[in-house]
Amino acid sequence: MTLEMERDCWKLAFIFPGQGSQSVGMLGELAADFPLVQQTFVEASDALDYDLWALVQEGPKEALDSTDKTQPAMLAAGVAVWRVWLAEGGVRADVMAGHSLGEYSALVCAGAIELADAIALVAQRGHFMQAAVPAGEGAMAAILGLDDAAVAAVCVAAAGGDVLQPVNFNSPGQVVIAGSAAAVERALDSAKTAGAKRALKLPVSVPSHCDLMKPAAEQLSAQLRDVKITSPTVPVVNNVEAALNSDPEAIREALIQQLYRPVRWVDVIRVMASHGVERVVECGPGKVLAGLNRRIERSMVAQPVFDRASLVKALGNA
Repeated sequence: MTLEMERDCWKLAFIFPGQGSQSVGMLGELAADFPLVQQTFVEASDALDYDLWALVQEGPKEALDSTDKTQPAMLAAGVAVWRVWLAEGGVRADVMAGHSLGEYSALVCAGAIELADAIALVAQRGHFMQAAVPAGEGAMAAILGLDDAAVAAVCVAAAGGDVLQPVNFNSPGQVVIAGSAAAVERALDSAKTAGAKRALKLPVSVPSHCDLMKPAAEQLSAQLRDVKITSPTVPVVNNVEAALNSDPEAIREALIQQLYRPVRWVDVIRVMASHGVERVVECGPGKVLAGLNRRIERSMVAQPVFDRASLVKALGNA
């Protein structure tokens, strides 16, 4: 690790959301005030074969929600907000992290991967994920009100020989599971029997972060070999180990493993808290991660930035 990464005290963290926060028209208001937003999407579009900004602003929703389109859109959104923050005089982050796909946004903003390379990569990542499990054969569900051990027990009981795993540890009492569609359906009933407050299937077609994604991880590994990765200028806490990697090869390996290993978001935020982080800024559309933060570390002030008003508020408090 670099000396920058070894320092004992961080104060300000930036976090980036992944899939699920997208919506048609997102960041439109921010773009009206700050041309840098649309400029970032133009840069991203140059790495694709379509106009990403037009898709984000005009839809259709079904196209934006397709994982190979969602991933570049969310990556560009996070980077665009970060660039606006810096352009408006915002202080630089002491540490960064991103939830699932958001880790790519963090790495771009930390200077480890060029935006164009990351955009092309995550578009391929989306294709690989969708191809690994045909539509309808995989599923994900959120389990609310059970602790981690209880959710793990539900997965064991409901698997029935199929793949079924806890994959997103989002906050205490909120765990997402993924696996074969049949096993997830069985788990919904088992979770309610075990005392879950809610157990609901998520509107996704790809069972992310479980063993069914290993074929996609193998394909992603081949693509990553051709992507230049450098040591980040800002520490980035990864999803897989909730740890810091400054070595490019370690970063590459963590991105591969991220496809089929759980997102340890609770641990990511607690690592930040243990190093003294007092304030978190969420860069991207919506405020999902800020909401999770309040359940993980209440003492850590979390502010989303997605329009002028939220930007001004966050700039005034940072």
